[in-house]
Amino acid sequence: MAKRIAKFYKVSFEQFQKDWTDTFGRCEQQEIRRIYQEIRLPGRATSGSAGYDFYAPVALTLRPGETVKIPTGIRVEMQEDWVLKCYPRSGLGFKYRLQLNNTVGIIDSDYFYSDNEGHIFSKITNDTKEGKVIEIAAGTGFMQGIFVEYGVTVDDCAEGIRNGGFGSTT
Repeated sequence: MAKRIAKFYKVSFEQFQKDWTDTFGRCEQQEIRRIYQEIRLPGRATSGSAGYDFYAPVALTLRPGETVKIPTGIRVEMQEDWVLKCYPRSGLGFKYRLQLNNTVGIIDSDYFYSDNEGHIFSKITNDTKEGKVIEIAAGTGFMQGIFVEYGVTVDDCAEGIRNGGFGSTT
């Protein structure tokens, strides 16, 4: 049986509203609250699935070459020595060449404790070479996260403390 090492949560409404507004500009608070309330926690589709599907908080349309940054509203608490690696859903990558802009998203265990509540973002691009438009319905899986255990070197002495996301450790 697989180890149970993590739990998904929603970020607070206040954090989601701040990040949503920062990403998409001013919206009615009532609309942001509706989007927030409909956010689904990531889940596996089958008992044999390795990946936890992240669901689109709103409908997304990406024409060839277009990019969107998505505040997922999700955070994850996990044991030390584990990482959540995020990839596009296999079918979207295969059919449409959907790409994560950082190739593989890495969510470290200490990100949960950041000032932004460990809010997980996804920046995706329609990198099609066939002129295909990607349409992702609200509530549809677009990204998957896989938990992976990792090791460190015998002489490791990392003592830094994270506070933030991209580039926060250097």
